[in-house]
Amino acid sequence: MSIHGSSSNKSTSTKSPKFIFVSGGVLSGLGKGITAASLGLLLRNRGYSVTNIKCENYLNLDSGNINPIEHGDVFLCEDGLEADLDLGSYERFLGQEVGHKNFTTIGQVYSTVIADTQNLKYGGATVDAIPYVPEEVIRRIKVASKGFDIILVELGGTAGEYQNVVYYEAYRIMKLRQPQDVLHIHVTYFPLPKNVNELKSKPTQISVKLLNEMGIQPEFIVGRAEAEIDDKRKEKVAYYCNMDKDHVISNPDCDTIYELPLVFYEQNFDKLVLDELHLPIRRSNLTAWRDLVKRIKSKKRKKITIAIIAKYIATGAYELKDSYTSLIESLNFAAWQQKTELELVFVHAEQLEIENEKAIAQLKHADGIIVPIGWGGRGVEGKIRAIRYAREKKVPFLGLCYGMQLASVEFARNVVGLKDANSIEVNPKTKYPIIHDIPFDAHYQKIKGEGASMRLGGYDCILKPGTLVYEIYDKHDGFKDKRKHLISERHRHRFEFNNEYRKQLEDKGFVISGTSPDDFFVEWIELPRSMHPFFIGTQAHPEYKGKPLQPHPVFVEFLKAVEQLAKS
Repeated sequence: MSIHGSSSNKSTSTKSPKFIFVSGGVLSGLGKGITAASLGLLLRNRGYSVTNIKCENYLNLDSGNINPIEHGDVFLCEDGLEADLDLGSYERFLGQEVGHKNFTTIGQVYSTVIADTQNLKYGGATVDAIPYVPEEVIRRIKVASKGFDIILVELGGTAGEYQNVVYYEAYRIMKLRQPQDVLHIHVTYFPLPKNVNELKSKPTQISVKLLNEMGIQPEFIVGRAEAEIDDKRKEKVAYYCNMDKDHVISNPDCDTIYELPLVFYEQNFDKLVLDELHLPIRRSNLTAWRDLVKRIKSKKRKKITIAIIAKYIATGAYELKDSYTSLIESLNFAAWQQKTELELVFVHAEQLEIENEKAIAQLKHADGIIVPIGWGGRGVEGKIRAIRYAREKKVPFLGLCYGMQLASVEFARNVVGLKDANSIEVNPKTKYPIIHDIPFDAHYQKIKGEGASMRLGGYDCILKPGTLVYEIYDKHDGFKDKRKHLISERHRHRFEFNNEYRKQLEDKGFVISGTSPDDFFVEWIELPRSMHPFFIGTQAHPEYKGKPLQPHPVFVEFLKAVEQLAKS
């Protein structure tokens, strides 16, 4: 099972690309991204080359510096883009890589327009927001469309928000210029008040009126609701929103989001879209996807509990898991393949620091432990406590990025005896800087701001034969180049393992099982199986490469080890 590159379907290019805009109404969080990704999957399955684009409202140039509690998981692309989590949905549903071309923010658009103004690219014209800003949006969409038959453009936010009006204006202009090649899908919410016990369509009607005020008439409405939208509601919406009843598509709650393409398929959504775009309706084969959904919903062999030591989860009175979406999905993909029932428990790292009884009990109850990505000093000692517990109690452990770094710190402290060992990210004055920063090198790093550089995107790694990690990649055909023991994984971090401490740790049994091709960066660490049944960490982020039809080998083997040890 190769994890490198992207899968492809045979496709025949259309004479000119077709553009599908997907907007949202009523409220955020309706699943525009899942809707766009599901439709993209269906169209790709019809033999068309398809890609997805996300247009975000914020002034940030990317999602890298946004608090994950506020915005959700930052999805890391192969080319180093730190993007909205919807790009993860695009990769997972379509089975192909996305990157910088697939992500636009208002900040990017305005920065480009201002720079072009200063560089006299507009010939001295008075540069107003309209039309120059929408035209820059259109330019970006056209650049991303090269080589594809169909482009799905997801518009961030909801209709009526002033900050995204330039995106809607871009659609209006494209529709005016290319009426046969452009259409609009509007995702809205149909509430089901308990005291009424009836799906209400008025919010949808009002949302479409907002679009009409901008000169936009959607061709399709996708109605999110707890239940199926019945014919009566469809007829009512169609009447008030100027469309055929069949163009009102039901998007009910499903057991899994991966069932949605099949729900759309049963309503002929892809056929209706192709007909609207004047494209031939080719044969479709959804066997693999149907099998996936069947596996997801099937009875599982065994239940295992994984503790994720988290710090980006609490927001006021609520707990959200969106900060760890890619990790959760990669674990699910592996569990579905293994037919294992997976219970994920999020343990607050800060609560472990103060030895909170609930947090300690959650840790002790876990069959496996994961320490994922993190930044800064908050919760670090709680994460280290969890790592020590996993190492000493022989609980299967997986450290991702910060988790690998802190596993190195824990080993240095409690096995090597360097009691004050730390990362300089946490303590810049630590006596034993096991994790440190390095001088900037353009070969390895990208500048993210004044005085800040990061390793971002895909980087090669050489695995050491005979190690557990090598065996995992070998077993699943995960090598980029088997002869060179070469793999590639995505990175998103600023600090590195300090090579000055390699020998001290290795002398005590610490295994460096993967390094950069020049042997400068430590990429994978593990404990020998004589010391621990399954203890590995990586500086990389394999969670961003897992796909529902192609689980990542590391997560597959981690869950296998957890299940095997849970039986004993």
